[in-house]
Amino acid sequence: MRAIGPPGLHAGWLGGTYRISDPTDRSGYQRIGSNRHALCACSFGPVSAAGARAPVKVPLAWHILVHEKGRTALALLGIFMAVVLVFTELGFFLAVPRGGLLLYDNLRFDLMLVSNQYEYQVQPGVLPRRDIDRLRRAPEVAAIAPLYFADAKWQAGDGIWPDTFVIGLPIGPPRGMTIFTKDEIDRALGVLARPDTILVDQQTRAMFGPLRTGREIRLNGHRETIGGTYRMGTGFMGLGVALISEENFARLFPRRGLAFANLGLIRLKPGVEPARAAADLEKRLGDATRIFTRNALEAHEVAYWTTRTSVGIIFGSGLVIAIVVGIMTIYQSLASQISRQLPQFATLKAIGYRNRTLSATVLAMALLLLLAAFVPAFLAAVGLYSVIRQETLLPVAMTGTRLAAVFAASLVMAAVSALLSIAGLRRAAPADVF
Repeated sequence: MRAIGPPGLHAGWLGGTYRISDPTDRSGYQRIGSNRHALCACSFGPVSAAGARAPVKVPLAWHILVHEKGRTALALLGIFMAVVLVFTELGFFLAVPRGGLLLYDNLRFDLMLVSNQYEYQVQPGVLPRRDIDRLRRAPEVAAIAPLYFADAKWQAGDGIWPDTFVIGLPIGPPRGMTIFTKDEIDRALGVLARPDTILVDQQTRAMFGPLRTGREIRLNGHRETIGGTYRMGTGFMGLGVALISEENFARLFPRRGLAFANLGLIRLKPGVEPARAAADLEKRLGDATRIFTRNALEAHEVAYWTTRTSVGIIFGSGLVIAIVVGIMTIYQSLASQISRQLPQFATLKAIGYRNRTLSATVLAMALLLLLAAFVPAFLAAVGLYSVIRQETLLPVAMTGTRLAAVFAASLVMAAVSALLSIAGLRRAAPADVF
C-alpha cells in the first residue's frame, strides 16, 4: 500500500479504519479494529503540498469488485443477460425490415414502378400494364419488366393445403436486362419456359413436402411440375414461394390475367440520375402511380415495418426495455457496492479526495463490470443468432455495425448507471458516517 495523507503524515487504511503514524516509522501499519468490508491493498496516489491527488480510479474500482467475488459474479451474470437481451432485441428489430426487403434486395433495378395504393411488398396494389408499356418509350429508360404477385393453395395429396406466394415474371426479359442479382437464379429461369412448370425457393417450409425436381403438385387445382429450386429466402412473403412464367401466371389466375401487374422493374440508361428520372417519369404517368428509387424504397419499407406493424413496435419496445433493464442491473450492483463501502468512501472524502475522483472510481467500476460481461454476451449472441436464423429464417446476422451499436448502447448503460449511483455517494458526509 502506498502512503496517503497530508504532507508529513501517512495514513494506513487497512481494516476500515486508519491510523496516523510518523512517516519515518517503516515498521508497517498496524491494523486497527476489523471490518469485513475493508478495501485492502488499494493503490492510492500521494498527496502533494498543493493538495492534488494522483488518480486512484481504476485500481480502487478493481479492488472493490474483487473484494467480494460472489456479489461481483452475480452482478456480472445480470449484466451478461441484459447485454444478450439487447443483442437479441436489436437483431429482431433490424431483421424485420430486412425480411420485408428480401425480395427487393435480390432484384436488379434502378427504379421501382408501383401503384399509388402501395403499402409494402406483399400488399403492393396493382397498376395497368399499359403504364409499364408507356415507359418503355421514355428516353431515360433502358428496359422495364413487370412482376405479378398472387397467393395460391399448394395441394400435394397429403391433406395439407398451405398458402404459396407466387411470383410471375417474363422469361424473356428485354435485352440487356436480368431480373435477379444472383446469376444462378436467372440461369434457372429457363425451365419456366416449359408449360405448367415452377421453381420453388429452397427455404420453403417442410410442410410442403420434398421439393425434388419432377415432382407434380397442384396450385389452385392446376397441375404443376417442380422444375427445380433456387435459394433466396421467403422473408415475409409466405411459408413457401414459387416462381412461374407470366404466361403460366395467366393460366393459373385467369380472372387476374396480365392486364394488371404489381411492380415494374426499371433499368435506366447509363449516366441517368435516378432521383431526377423518377420525378420526370412520375409526371408522365400522373397520380395513379409512384416511382421509387432504391434508397426511397428501402426507407419506405423500413419505416413501414418498424413503425406501422405490431412486430416492429414490439421489438422496438423490447429494445428500449432491454436497455433499461441493463441500466437498472448495473445501477443495483454499483449502489450495493457503494452502500457497503460507504465508510471507506467517506474516509477518502475526509482526507481530502474530491467528489470528482470518487465519481470517476464509480464510473470505472461500471465500465469494468460491463467489459467483463460484454465478451461472453457477444459470443452467446452469435450462437443465438444462428439458432434464430435456422428456426425463423429471418436474416439475423452479427455485423460489425451491430456489434458497435450494442457496445455503444452498453457504454451508455454503464454511464447512466454510474451517474445514478454517484448521487448517493455525493451526499455521503464523513461526519454522518462516523
